Amino acid sequence: MAQISKRSAVEPFHAMDVLAEATRRRDAGYPVISMAVGQPAHPAPKAALEAARRALEHGRLGYTDALGTLSLKRAIAAHYQSRHGVTLDPQRIAITTGSSAGFNLAFLALFDPGDCVAIARPGYPAYRNIMAALGLSVVEIEANAETGFTLTPESLERAAAQAGKPLKGVLLASPANPTGTVTGKARLKALADYCRTQSIAFISDEIYHGLTFAGEETSALQIADDAVIINSFSKYYCMTGWRIGWMVLPEAQIRVFERIAQSLYISPPELSQIAAEAALGAHEELDGYKRSYAANRDLLLKRLPEIGFSIASPMDGAFYAYVDARRFTNDSMAFARRMLAEINVAATPGFDFDPLEGHRTMRFSYAGSAADMAEAMDRIAGWLK
Repeated sequence: MAQISKRSAVEPFHAMDVLAEATRRRDAGYPVISMAVGQPAHPAPKAALEAARRALEHGRLGYTDALGTLSLKRAIAAHYQSRHGVTLDPQRIAITTGSSAGFNLAFLALFDPGDCVAIARPGYPAYRNIMAALGLSVVEIEANAETGFTLTPESLERAAAQAGKPLKGVLLASPANPTGTVTGKARLKALADYCRTQSIAFISDEIYHGLTFAGEETSALQIADDAVIINSFSKYYCMTGWRIGWMVLPEAQIRVFERIAQSLYISPPELSQIAAEAALGAHEELDGYKRSYAANRDLLLKRLPEIGFSIASPMDGAFYAYVDARRFTNDSMAFARRMLAEINVAATPGFDFDPLEGHRTMRFSYAGSAADMAEAMDRIAGWLK
């Protein structure tokens, strides 16, 4: 039997497993509605599709610089100036093959095996799984109503004391997946200032920026020039399958990230970079999409409690409802499988996001069409009766 590494023994990403089963059922002819992953129902903006079409016509697509084209970097820098009032050297921007590549690069560039890195629980499971595969020590800190569903300097202090060794890094998402928490400017600054005084690397996951419905959307770049920013064209820009994202790096770290990216990824795909640059100018179209998510959010805020799910965290940003399902189950994995098998609605078990309490929670994505969201709520309500 071929040898398998110990580092590969990470927990599956259950949302993707649910999606795979939902796809199999859909291909077999079942009327599946997926609320399992953060997959926008809308296509990439028209300008992005047209730019890609023109690029395919001339066909001259190839390698770019390892950290992306200067043209796209300049466009992203202009975006930070117009949206956040931050003047940014385009050379500090690294274009990545989706935000997933950004996390890989950040963890490899900033930490050594055994280093302690803090994340919020519940939180995006790929953080935990990637760090575990790289030999990092993951410190999961409960983010609840007491902490405002986010990380705080006090919660970091307690976590470091319990770990028995200092934290080397902190990763915070705002808006957060699955909770929808938007960490406001004051809280974000307090966290960044604490990390700076303790020599802790601060990574800010901002891939749901543009999808804030309540609260104060803030980029860590506005208050912490030494933070590592990770963002993506997948969510607000509706370009999940294009696998294109970006990072903003402290100037002293650019070459460090570039050296690793050269060997791991060669370069991000040029076609996706061309389309992404065009997408940056499509805010009128994209804000129309956002209004459709807002309507879906209103629907779920009304229907889920009526059905019997209590909302477990803020739904201020991103496009997820994270709910307490204990009225119906103490095994969210089995509940998700039954719901898909019996009524063809796919949702994600909370165990993905919270290994301790997730057996009684579920996450519903409301990034789909209005018709699908209404039909899914009707199916669930009828099923649970």
